[in-house]
Amino acid sequence: MSTTGRDLVRRLRLLLVLATATTLALFFAYRGVHDDTVPLSTASTPGIRAVDTAQSALRQANAVVRETGAEGDTSGEFLTQVSVAQQSLALAASENVTGLAGRHDVQTVTGLIAVYSGWVERRGREPEGSPLRAAFLHYAEKVLGLEAEAGTEGDIMSRLDALRGEQLAEARRQAAFPWQLWLGWCTVAVLYAALCGALLESQRFLRRCFRRPVQLRLLAATAVCAVGVPVLAWQTVSAHRAMTDSVAEVRVPPAAPEAIPEVADEVQGALADAGFWASLSDWILLGGAVVVALTLWGLWPRIAEYRFRGRR
Repeated sequence: MSTTGRDLVRRLRLLLVLATATTLALFFAYRGVHDDTVPLSTASTPGIRAVDTAQSALRQANAVVRETGAEGDTSGEFLTQVSVAQQSLALAASENVTGLAGRHDVQTVTGLIAVYSGWVERRGREPEGSPLRAAFLHYAEKVLGLEAEAGTEGDIMSRLDALRGEQLAEARRQAAFPWQLWLGWCTVAVLYAALCGALLESQRFLRRCFRRPVQLRLLAATAVCAVGVPVLAWQTVSAHRAMTDSVAEVRVPPAAPEAIPEVADEVQGALADAGFWASLSDWILLGGAVVVALTLWGLWPRIAEYRFRGRR
């Protein structure tokens, strides 16, 4: 085999190793970010909003009791707000953001809401002016915990605050960009640059040895790398920015009930395409296979010619 044949084999091996390594590094680095985008969009932020909705509904229910007198204790508005709170908690449990512990907390809070409603109903059965009305309201509001001191754990609002804190911590973890991801993407950048450089050098070598201005198959492999990796990297940066912005939106509970759906719409809009972009991770492997196939297709016929000449 001539020197040219050996040089071709050496370049082919290098290109195949670089293409495989770049594909795998890109696949795992991309999945490292986008695997958390979908659960953040479909579970974590909806779970946090569900807790916000439940707390807001319970505050409104208690306001109805205080503002409308005896007829408001079991009025339709009070029961509606309690029902909204219970449905929101059921949604928070179904999102399963914090696992078994979170579901247990929701069950506990649901039981406490029944206790709170029971005290309110007992207050409503007392005649106007009865001293028991104030006592029952006191017991109900103690269970609700609107004015509980910091560190209290037994009332509804404190438990919901703790649940929200755990959900928010999980959302922050999902939106984080730890050193492992930085290392993965730096590795992708190095391998990507080496692969593109090796493809360009191989084309120059073929042009110099065989007097052909362009090797279309290697040019196509270079184009796939040159376009695909930057596009996926740019989309990852955009997705991570949307994730951090979404967590920032839900970090502080909305001050007014009408702000909850507004925040929900903003978060949903920011992460609307999370599922689509996450699904592109499978195409990374396909793109890597295309680069490998084009590289083999471009260099192997030349290598085979030199092997055939060597056997002669």
